[in-house]
Amino acid sequence: MADIARIAGVSVATVSRALAGSPRVTGETRERIEAAVRDTGYVVNRMARSLRLQQARQVFVMVPNIGNPFHASVLLGAEEAAVAAGFHVLIGNTAGDPARAEEHARQLLTGAVDGMLLLGGRMPEPLKAPALQERLVAVIEPVAAPGVPVVEIDNQAGAREATRHLIGLGHRRIGHIGGSPGTTATPKRFAGYAEALEEAGIEPQPELVRYGVFSIATGAEQMAELLELPEPPTAMFCGSDEIAMGAIRTIKQARLRVPEDISVVGFDNIYFAAVTDPPLTTIDQPARQLGFEAMRLLADRLAGAAAPKRGVTVPYRLVVRASTAPPRR
Repeated sequence: MADIARIAGVSVATVSRALAGSPRVTGETRERIEAAVRDTGYVVNRMARSLRLQQARQVFVMVPNIGNPFHASVLLGAEEAAVAAGFHVLIGNTAGDPARAEEHARQLLTGAVDGMLLLGGRMPEPLKAPALQERLVAVIEPVAAPGVPVVEIDNQAGAREATRHLIGLGHRRIGHIGGSPGTTATPKRFAGYAEALEEAGIEPQPELVRYGVFSIATGAEQMAELLELPEPPTAMFCGSDEIAMGAIRTIKQARLRVPEDISVVGFDNIYFAAVTDPPLTTIDQPARQLGFEAMRLLADRLAGAAAPKRGVTVPYRLVVRASTAPPRR
């Protein structure tokens, strides 16, 4: 930095302010400093800066399944917002293992990162101290900590709209395959499904409801059981797009057609939903926007801004494609 100051004809303190983005440095001076930086190939020692400022300028994103395409889209949005705010992103995959989640959580205790995004709806034990919760934001699902805001959509309303779509097409025998029972999204999506049936005066049919995890395998297995009923459903509302894809595979293997024999609606609108056969009608849960808004909220919290008490609710939308149609007479 002393060399940069000498070449630009300014003080070392001015170089430091310019590289930190201080508005106190004039445009002409900043240009001279930036030219000197380019000429010398100078690179900021971020580790030294972190020690001096007692900030890592790094944030950690804890993910339950990094191979999940929906989670991957959330990460893209989070990384985009982090870069804009001047942070680097570290990612930890828990694979649903609480011990791994606790190990990742210690990154915040050691000061290796300034804050964390939590995906998966679980609060690791090491992060339960109120002072630490000020540096956390949950994404997609809330965690059991009143001091941690969540960025999510209205899952119940989205499920209600998806089921209303099937009812509006004329379906009355509508099945539901839900995801992992340990998540908050699963009961909310079932509640929206049940509300739509009640609104339409359709009696609940418990034999048409199945659960598993958010996976293609769950959709395939549970759909096979539903097709064995004396009177199978004419339409399915699935708790995720992956479940819906598994259900469609089983329907086709049974030599039935989608949507001519059974209509199928998913939830999430992952990338592959538009290229399934047929393209999947689904609720668009904007993963990238969720990640972006969550990271922006975390950056604001780390800068000392007050977080909304209930977090942020991002709009969803129903995307109608070729997997739904009126029932056969």
